[in-house]
Amino acid sequence: MNVTIDPSLPTPDQRPATAETALPGEHFERLRAELSGELLLPDEPGWDAARSAWQLLVDQRPIAVVIAADVDDIVATVKAARRLGLHVAPQSTGHGAGALGPLTDTILLRTGRLDRVVIDAEARTARVGAGASAAGLAAAAGQHGLAAVSGMAPSVGVVGSILGGGLGWLARSHGLGVNSVLSIEAVDAQGRLVTIDDAHHPELFWAVRGGIAPVVVTSMELRLHVIDELHAGALLWPLDRAADIAHAWREWISDLPDSVTSLARVLRYPPIPEIPDPLRGRSFVAVETAIQADAATAAALLQPLRDLAPDLDSVRPMAPAELSTVHGDPPQPAPGLGEAVVLAEITAAAIDTLLGVALEPASEALLSIELRHLGGAASPRRVVGGAVSAVDGAGLVFALGLVPFPGARAAVQDAASAVVDRMRPFAAPAVVKNFTEKPAPAADLYGPAAERLRRVARAWDPESVIRVAHAVD
Repeated sequence: MNVTIDPSLPTPDQRPATAETALPGEHFERLRAELSGELLLPDEPGWDAARSAWQLLVDQRPIAVVIAADVDDIVATVKAARRLGLHVAPQSTGHGAGALGPLTDTILLRTGRLDRVVIDAEARTARVGAGASAAGLAAAAGQHGLAAVSGMAPSVGVVGSILGGGLGWLARSHGLGVNSVLSIEAVDAQGRLVTIDDAHHPELFWAVRGGIAPVVVTSMELRLHVIDELHAGALLWPLDRAADIAHAWREWISDLPDSVTSLARVLRYPPIPEIPDPLRGRSFVAVETAIQADAATAAALLQPLRDLAPDLDSVRPMAPAELSTVHGDPPQPAPGLGEAVVLAEITAAAIDTLLGVALEPASEALLSIELRHLGGAASPRRVVGGAVSAVDGAGLVFALGLVPFPGARAAVQDAASAVVDRMRPFAAPAVVKNFTEKPAPAADLYGPAAERLRRVARAWDPESVIRVAHAVD
């Protein structure tokens, strides 16, 4: 890899030995004057809002926050961080803020304003800014009859989600979102604009796709897809039917085409006004699904589940842009806490074990315990390309709870950990980065690719100026 250092930039031995001289105040005034966006320091108006992540349980305490208005602001911030001996942590929404770790000596670089989405309908591609949300991309693509591969939550940032893999409703049919990346525009740790694709810096392009991004991504070009017909929604039954529904779902998925993605989950809705009347304060076992098929085929596929007489059935024809409504993710920042484990196989014993822990009184602290069906185009047998292009497992268990007040945190954490611990005998070696909310060892996340990723990170950012989630060192 040929990395040429701009002679106008500070070299490593020109940077301060520590960040102790980078004190709030006059040291940041030069950067403030260079920005079209905003720079905020502790105790300034708007500080708490600027440093807050979507994941409200994470208390981010950077040395400064830059709210970038454009790419020039990102360049200026990276160069200032080098000059002051600091780090830069890029962040759009902060859904995965817990995996970032402490922000000591770090400028938090918020990219949410770079949210432009440009669709090339003829080429079936999208140019997505670093701040674009999954909902924004889906809406823009949908205007042209196209769909993007991304996560399930509408509020999640597209770039952050895809850098973590991008596991969503189209994974079984179209693979992880990372496999739709055609090229990336970024600012490197020297403050230079770089294009990253198969022809430009191919080793970095490999690393960024599901691995490590030792750069600040400013935009991505993504491949879009045509989804001719789609039927999606949820079927819900009372919780006391959990055993027969979960086992019926396991049999149902055994010979489904890759055009069908689904999950089974235990849901316990809190008695709060934000929850619709039919669900408020009630507990269910649910199957959620997205079926890419015409009406007759979708109905035939669903019939075994509908024969079980669900209390609620919301499966209907919908545009791909509406898929983000199916899973019911909160539209506003929330204090959530979750843990996940990948299953090697979805066996009857695994279902029994999952139900055993899900129906224990301690699990009442959790909002949702779900098991997602993987495989298909998300399987490593079907795709290669980036550092992490697939998930080597049949299912993903994710246990999630809300922490409405600090005293509830221990119960939620214990319950989520109990679910994952109980499922360990069925676990695959794989770990899904988007569902790993704390910094994890590189070997767990990346397996044999970890050492190669370290080499890429050292080549592009030997001083670790850019701070990323799940760093490889």
